[in-house]
Amino acid sequence: MADNSNKLAGGPPGTGVRKSIEKPKNIKKTLKKLVQYLGRYKIMIFVAIVFSILSVICDIIGPKVLGDATTIIYEGVMNIIADNGLGINFAGILNIVIILIVLYLLSAGFWYIEGFILTKVTMNVTYNLRKDISKKINRLPLKYFDKKSHGEVLSYITNDVDTISQSLGQSISQIVSSITTLIGIVVMMLTISWKMTIFAVLVLPISAFLVSIVVRKSQKYFKQQQEYLGHVNGHIEEMYTNHTIVKSFNGEKSSEETFSEYNHQLYKSAWRSQFLSSLMHPIMNFVGNLGYVVICILGGYYATNGIITVGNIQSFIQYMRRFNEPISQIANISNVLQSTIAAAERVFEFLAEEEEVPDTDKPASIDNVKGNIEFKNVNFGYNQDKIIINDFSAKINAGETIAIVGPTGAGKTTIVKLLMRYYDVNSGEILLDGINIKNFTRNDLRSEFGMVLQDTWTFNGTIMENIRYGKLDATDEDVVEAAKKAQVDHFVKTLPDGYNMILNEESNNISQGQKQLLTIARAFLSDPKILILDEATSSVDTRTEILIQKAMNNLMKGRTCFIIAHRLSTIKDADKILVINDGDIIEQGTHEELLDKKGFYYNLYNSQFERKVG
Repeated sequence: MADNSNKLAGGPPGTGVRKSIEKPKNIKKTLKKLVQYLGRYKIMIFVAIVFSILSVICDIIGPKVLGDATTIIYEGVMNIIADNGLGINFAGILNIVIILIVLYLLSAGFWYIEGFILTKVTMNVTYNLRKDISKKINRLPLKYFDKKSHGEVLSYITNDVDTISQSLGQSISQIVSSITTLIGIVVMMLTISWKMTIFAVLVLPISAFLVSIVVRKSQKYFKQQQEYLGHVNGHIEEMYTNHTIVKSFNGEKSSEETFSEYNHQLYKSAWRSQFLSSLMHPIMNFVGNLGYVVICILGGYYATNGIITVGNIQSFIQYMRRFNEPISQIANISNVLQSTIAAAERVFEFLAEEEEVPDTDKPASIDNVKGNIEFKNVNFGYNQDKIIINDFSAKINAGETIAIVGPTGAGKTTIVKLLMRYYDVNSGEILLDGINIKNFTRNDLRSEFGMVLQDTWTFNGTIMENIRYGKLDATDEDVVEAAKKAQVDHFVKTLPDGYNMILNEESNNISQGQKQLLTIARAFLSDPKILILDEATSSVDTRTEILIQKAMNNLMKGRTCFIIAHRLSTIKDADKILVINDGDIIEQGTHEELLDKKGFYYNLYNSQFERKVG
């Protein structure tokens, strides 16, 4: 279920799945990009094309050679009937059979080599597309993911790339072989009778005209099919990763209605695209059969008048029947290509998305960072026309513990996101030890931060691996030590496999509070210069919270710490409290100083106290 409200007012737009359908893009433009992407494999593709052509040449020579055998047999039978002492030339027939065997063996061998090369090309393209998408995901700004569901992004790297993978090699092979076969058959037919060939070739413009009509009609439905497949995946991913919440709020009916709408649209677009594309085969058969009837009548007339031999008639008829095969293949390939192009279009659109502003070419050194932070006249809005942080200024000395408080939607978490360059400020600047954070690389900057968020994140792996994510080169002893400081060690030892216990995908084999403790242990292990705690103890019971708070106090010593808290009782000991409302600092000072002022913080604190007492 898409989130209908943000926990931070003025926060990024919701992540619901898009309902609008983009207009179909230019097929030629996407095809051109796909060909450019294949350019790195042009030598392999060229070699495969050569082997494909050789395979087809060996194959299409066969009917002409076989026609010569028919002529020998026919003439031999006529000799026997005429009783002129001549019979059937079996030696000549044997030679022709040997030639045919060699031709067909060569054709099969060339076809095998071509298939091997194109399979390798296809797998390389699939591998590199997924690698490029993975890299692209890491270069995209967070604002992109604010507008896209996770399932739709995953659809690019799974469904769309799979579609390209499954059809690309087949398409290249069939296009080359079909065109080569078509040209080869025309050449061979011309060697038999140019007049009969003209009648045979007349079916081409008719076929091309009919195919173009079907392609134009079906292409938009192929694009819609890929679009709604992404919508369906996005909705399913949202629903089933939050299945418990959906049930808790009785959202099953709404979810089913949304899924039904997406599924219905997917059904309609898939049905129309498949139906229209399936018309090609019967249309091509009908046109081909008309041509075949004309050729049979004309060939019989020429044979009767001795213009061509019986063997040539047989060869021409075989070529004529095979003449429709490459045309039908091209028609069928157009179906496959439409799916491929629709998928490639989505992938290339994703790869062309605007990326984060590149890191500076001459980054400042991150060595010996002390942790002095200064916000200077910072302005920011998730949308340019809606500024939510207004002329924000604050100075934090190294080692200080700063609490950021305020009502929901005041901009507390947004400030931390700006500090870590998840977003860049619209104007103003943020300084770390007097240096604009834009002068550091993002990796260097973020390596100095440790974060514990209210939304915990664990992955499918052991508890040891989940904690070690904070410092990938940490030893087992370091992990255990961090776990002890975060009060994790005790409960881990009560689990069946201890630190080697596998957390499942949703980590529902441990409690929410235990998950929070693991993320706190991860922060301990990273040993950051600057610590950010966003409601770090929100999912922990009171007894555990007290134990953690003691360990946190040790961790926070000598480090610049930002604590975002709704429960004001947890930040009484902060060196400075920044009270934020509507993106501005309206009060600042220690807990006692702010209470003495009897202003906004005083009212906020007392309102929480009254609720607790009540």
